[in-house]
Amino acid sequence: MRNFDFSPLYRSTVGFDRLAGLMDAAMAGETAQPAYPPYNIEKTGESAYRISVAVAGFREQDLTVESRDGQLLIAGKREPQGEGERHFLHRGIAERAFERRFQLADHVRPVAARTENGLLHVDLVREVPEALRPRRIEIATGRHSEATETKAIEGATE
Repeated sequence: MRNFDFSPLYRSTVGFDRLAGLMDAAMAGETAQPAYPPYNIEKTGESAYRISVAVAGFREQDLTVESRDGQLLIAGKREPQGEGERHFLHRGIAERAFERRFQLADHVRPVAARTENGLLHVDLVREVPEALRPRRIEIATGRHSEATETKAIEGATE
């Protein structure tokens, strides 16, 4: 059973329709996702992540890393180099073009990309804006709260 009904969530939540849509898309596209090239996603810190993609045979200029519309797009396109003069007895290293898309959570953005030992590492960080961070609200007691409330009302009427 792979079908989930998210309609009960819509009755008591606001703004989570995107999350439900992502889950639906992930479940539907689970088998359609290509296996090439292989990749890892790891958590490297409290708010830091790394995506590592196997890019054997690709040079830095053959690779593109782009972030747009909440997605990270990693693509590789290799120009053939003297393929006519090479005769393979076995060809196990796939050097075909690829495109991988990763859906990024809110406030997650790529900060660096580098190649090392046949892997492309893309470092990401989650930076929650100050306005969205939790803040402590002071609880006033007795007379202090009445005075503050009176000042707020007087300020609004002026």
